[in-house]
Amino acid sequence: MTHQPTGAPRVAIVTGAARGIGAATARRLAADGCLVAALDLDESQAAATSAAIEADGGRAIAVGADVSDAAAVEAAVARVAAELGAPTILVNNAGILRDNLLFKMSDGDWDAVMQVHLRGAFLMTRAAQAHQVEAKWGRIVNLSSTSALGNRGQANYAAAKAGLQGFTKTLAIELGRYGVTANAVAPGFIATDMLRQTAERMGITFEQLLEGAAKEIPVGRVGQPEDVAAAVAFFCSEAASFVSGQVLYVAGGPKA
Repeated sequence: MTHQPTGAPRVAIVTGAARGIGAATARRLAADGCLVAALDLDESQAAATSAAIEADGGRAIAVGADVSDAAAVEAAVARVAAELGAPTILVNNAGILRDNLLFKMSDGDWDAVMQVHLRGAFLMTRAAQAHQVEAKWGRIVNLSSTSALGNRGQANYAAAKAGLQGFTKTLAIELGRYGVTANAVAPGFIATDMLRQTAERMGITFEQLLEGAAKEIPVGRVGQPEDVAAAVAFFCSEAASFVSGQVLYVAGGPKA
């Protein structure tokens, strides 16, 4: 591992970067001057994000990896370091939904969500922090959710997203002495493809879901992926060097 030259662009890894919040975050960090590794389970899907960044004049690569697979994670982070440089920014955004009421929730529904959200964030962070500590500078941003406060039909997802908050605060304590900050962004209702599954399950159209949600949000609209990306970008910035271990709710109001 080599120290990044002063003034060299930061290298950022964004997981779950094929679409939605991950794609918007990858593009925002690239616009802010970072070299970006767009990581997703399917490299060909992540390539759409890296291509969009390159078309905008930035530099990016697409990386395919299962974040819950330790060997795949180690290989992915090593590849980023080799192709772009030591990654000092990590955004743990990869996630899946397996919603169900507790009495209907299968072992597989529980385990799959924990594997991607919690084990994935742990493995990615463990691999990336070596580069951050070496560089004596780093930014870790974990994607939590307002569901961490409890949400019907999401015992698995809520537990994982609450777990990420505890993980974040512990990282802040352990890594702060090395110039590494760790924070979490907890989005509320954001218009992404993931919510199309929710609408289908509820038997309504995506548009009906968005319209209903907007009525319950104080600012009178649903969130967009770019709203979340802006919060992530702040935590990744030089200006946020004295902010660590925090959870920022990006939800259009004070309540989930």
